[in-house]
Amino acid sequence: MTRATGATGEPPYLRIVTEIRRRVADGELAPGDRVPSTRQIAGEWGVALATATKALTTLRLEGLVEARPRIGTVVAGPAPAASARRRPSPAPDPEQELSLDRIVRTATEIADAEGLSAISMRGVAARLGVAAMSTYRYVPSKEDLVLHMADAAFGAEPYPVDAPEDWRTRIELGARTLWSLYRKHPWLAQLGSLTRPLLVPNLMVHGEWMLGALDGHGLDPTTLFDIHVLLYSHVQGLAVHLEMEAHAEASTGQSEDQWMDSRAPTLQGLVESGRFPTFAKVVGSLTAGYDVNLDALFEFGLEALLDGLTAVIEGQEVPGAAAPSCSGDAHASPARP
Repeated sequence: MTRATGATGEPPYLRIVTEIRRRVADGELAPGDRVPSTRQIAGEWGVALATATKALTTLRLEGLVEARPRIGTVVAGPAPAASARRRPSPAPDPEQELSLDRIVRTATEIADAEGLSAISMRGVAARLGVAAMSTYRYVPSKEDLVLHMADAAFGAEPYPVDAPEDWRTRIELGARTLWSLYRKHPWLAQLGSLTRPLLVPNLMVHGEWMLGALDGHGLDPTTLFDIHVLLYSHVQGLAVHLEMEAHAEASTGQSEDQWMDSRAPTLQGLVESGRFPTFAKVVGSLTAGYDVNLDALFEFGLEALLDGLTAVIEGQEVPGAAAPSCSGDAHASPARP
């Protein structure tokens, strides 16, 4: 793991800035070369993502590095002469005009690559190459920016106009669509809890789709909403670990396998202690080891939930049947996703 040199007591982010400056000055990084991302800096220097973000933001504000679409953050430098000859009088690029949409897209790219903690109004402005206060004309705070990001992300995958008639097929499509979005934007799962849900229109679109699949089966409102919340919690509950693992790898510098290998003696001690016989038997039977596959767990859990809920949902179709409730109190709120 790299440890940047610097004056005693110098803030860690400045030591990182000094080291990257040195690499540029010595020719290790040339104009156009990609510089380490926030996650790579966090892993290489053993610092928090926020510290890594501050280092990159400082370098951007100095003009030493710049963001380039579809490439990432690179060492700043003059455009190649050949490129200049091809476009001696380039027309104004509308992409360079600041707008709320462009701010949101840029912030989303940062969060996707470096995590939600890398988002700051100053950092987004630096990535866009505009004055630090310019973004505030379009969005008043980081909190509002994150809400715009979430709404745009949840709206990226629309549902078909003609919904499947079968409730289970519709639920499966809704759950897998949400899982796909969390896969693309892992930070989304960090934003809202079941008790304090994220209130953005495009997440409500997903909730409307799921509630529509459950409606019309004779379920009382509390049971219907309990099922909806249970299904949503399955998707979000697993998705939370996507960002957690990325953060852990960046902060420790260890992959999941490396982390587990480093704790093999502890695991072995638990197995051999005699205190957990069932655990020891199961682990001992895993001749090929065990890898936590979140995609496989999502599918396994979804199918198990729907199998178990079939009797509850389809049983309500019997005319005059009693309406069982998954919960004794009506705690659900229409504002939930």
